[in-house]
Amino acid sequence: MSGHSKWSTIKRKKGAIDAERGKIFQKLAKEIYVAAKNGDIDPANNSALRLVIEKAKAENMPKSNIQNAIDKAKNKSNGEDYEAVRYEGYGPGGMAIMIDCLTDNKNRTASFVRSCLTKRGGNLGTDGSVSYLFKRRGVIVLGKDYDEDKVMEDVLELDIEDMVVNDEDYTIYTSPDNFIVVKDSLDSMGYDNYIMSEVTYVADNYVSLDDEVKERAISLICSLEELDDVQDVYHNLEL
Repeated sequence: MSGHSKWSTIKRKKGAIDAERGKIFQKLAKEIYVAAKNGDIDPANNSALRLVIEKAKAENMPKSNIQNAIDKAKNKSNGEDYEAVRYEGYGPGGMAIMIDCLTDNKNRTASFVRSCLTKRGGNLGTDGSVSYLFKRRGVIVLGKDYDEDKVMEDVLELDIEDMVVNDEDYTIYTSPDNFIVVKDSLDSMGYDNYIMSEVTYVADNYVSLDDEVKERAISLICSLEELDDVQDVYHNLEL
């Protein structure tokens, strides 16, 4: 019975992981579709598409899924039309939060985001109320299975803004404009274990909350990320 119980537990966990990965891939496919539909379908001629593809690769999204989303965008008359919308607000403990969405129904999305914030101790702010607390930066995170001295030596040759050595990874920050150049250079040097590789928004400073409030803040972030129309959630919570 214990063996059967363990197998059942593993199956449930794997099912939950697969479902979560599937949801991430769906959101990335939507983002790839929009980038390809609004520009050239060749990533070499469409920087927005290239950035999303890099993000998808870092999430181990299958190449076939990426190509399917691009192929779907070739038919510009397929009826799907998404609009980018950003919401800004506050979470428990005054945490700043910025929510980027792709939606075909702004009223629906606004209602879902507002409800999610309100139910979990947050509130919606006005445009610009928290966005000034974040900067757009390229973020490349490499696994710690590379020699630290070698990584430092290689990265010093590149035009980066900063590099942070953590216990489990190396985090490299670039300007948005230099992100692709730096990423291509790292590829050519033989680096391939990317934990994260994307242009995103990074908070200038982070807030520290006590355990109870922090738990509610994390619950809010997770709930927002579960919404189908939400692509990215940025916050300044110290984790």
